[in-house]
Order: sequence, then C-alpha cells, then structure tokens
Amino acid sequence: MEQSIVMDVAQRAITVAIMISAPILGLGLIVGLLISIIQATTQIQEPTLSFIPKLITIFITLIIFGPWMGNMITEFTISLFENIHTFIR
Repeated sequence: MEQSIVMDVAQRAITVAIMISAPILGLGLIVGLLISIIQATTQIQEPTLSFIPKLITIFITLIIFGPWMGNMITEFTISLFENIHTFIR
C-alpha cells in the first residue's frame, strides 16, 4: 500500500471523527461554560449542578444529530469497503 493512500484514508478518518464529535463537544462546552458562569456569579459550587445539564444536553444532541452521525460513519465505512481493492497490492 502506498503512503499517499494511507495518508488519504487517515485524513478522511480524522475528518469524519472531528465532524462527528463536534456537535456533542461544542454544545457540551457551551452548556458547561454557561453553568460555570452561573455558578461563579451565584457562588454555588455544587458539582452535580454542572454535570446534569451537560448530560441532558449531550443526550438531546445525540437524539438530534444521531442519524446524521450514523450516516457519516456508514458512508465512510462503505467507501472504505468499496475502495479496498486499491488498498491491497
């Protein structure tokens, strides 16, 4: 297998991984930041206060973006299997 093919597959895999994780991480980050600002202004330092909203946000994000994420993974996997003959030499 040539180095350019390996680099192309690795680059596409990393791109897919970033695109799949971006909605979950982004919304979790935003909710965590908002909760920490609220905690700092009210001086309430309860750890579960930030955990529960982030958990709910991630669950809702998975419900909304789950089909799109699954579709991206499926398309990437299908393209790998369709092009497997180019990987084997």
